[in-house]
Amino acid sequence: MEISFWGTRGSLPASIGFKDIKSKLKSALQLAVDEGLSKETDMDEFIENHLPFWVRGTYGTNTPCVEISDGKSSLIFDAGTGIRDLGLNKVNDRSISAPYDFHIFISHPHWDHIQGFPFFIPIYMKGTRINIYGCHDNLERVFNIQQNAPFFPVKFSDLPSEITFNKLSPGQYHEINGFRVLPKEQRHPGSSYGYRIEKDGKIVVYSTDSEHKGEEDITDFVEFFRDADLLIFDAQYTLAEAFTVKEDWGHSNNVIGVELAQRSGVKHLCLFHMEPTTDDKNIERFLYDTRRLANLLGEGDKLDVSIAYDGMNIKI
Repeated sequence: MEISFWGTRGSLPASIGFKDIKSKLKSALQLAVDEGLSKETDMDEFIENHLPFWVRGTYGTNTPCVEISDGKSSLIFDAGTGIRDLGLNKVNDRSISAPYDFHIFISHPHWDHIQGFPFFIPIYMKGTRINIYGCHDNLERVFNIQQNAPFFPVKFSDLPSEITFNKLSPGQYHEINGFRVLPKEQRHPGSSYGYRIEKDGKIVVYSTDSEHKGEEDITDFVEFFRDADLLIFDAQYTLAEAFTVKEDWGHSNNVIGVELAQRSGVKHLCLFHMEPTTDDKNIERFLYDTRRLANLLGEGDKLDVSIAYDGMNIKI
């Protein structure tokens, strides 16, 4: 399977402003001076191998949207602002022809997980089929409200594409577009649902907007995450934030992410739903600290740890 990250920030889109760009440029120029950059230097090689990721790139600006594909069929998880880029990519990809057929799973209807849908170009194309899945009772109403006046100029009911809503039962496997999908309720205001996706012996778990408390809760999720090749995990807060000023806000942290991944036999932990006010440099520091923690606590097989960014692709 291939996992494509189109949106990875939590709560609201994260902007990159003048000061951020200036900081990146200053760091790049300083590193160029330190390395003795000259006209003969291979610029692409220098950028890729000598500049830290936070300098040469960004951990992203879009809110959640993740695509899982087996090369022929795919599933989409959440419709944050990242789904706009996904839609543009599909329309511009000459190897994919209309009419399109999409399967979109919604973790919960908070705005950062649905706000990209009105800008998803395929919904304005006649013949496109959009299948929306979730465990909440009111998904269709929420999607309609989002596009009602005065919030948006095009009513949901006026979209030319064919859109259907499908209610899923948590705790039960569902066969959808060639994948086995298991939803699970998570602790979050208004409830959120994680998804375990299985195909051809590979396992991906998409678990965002979930707060973990108590051993009973942790044991329950250990089984849900069991032997996953990739765990996409909400780590919006630090441990200190999660247990003090942001307790009961419905999000998790990197420390419990490492513990759950190691206890579950997860191969790759990908931190997700990153805090929108945290800049790229500090996100990279957060990744360094998490990897160090995983190495200190790890026993046996090594746990790979990464942080998702817009445009990231992982193959398992």
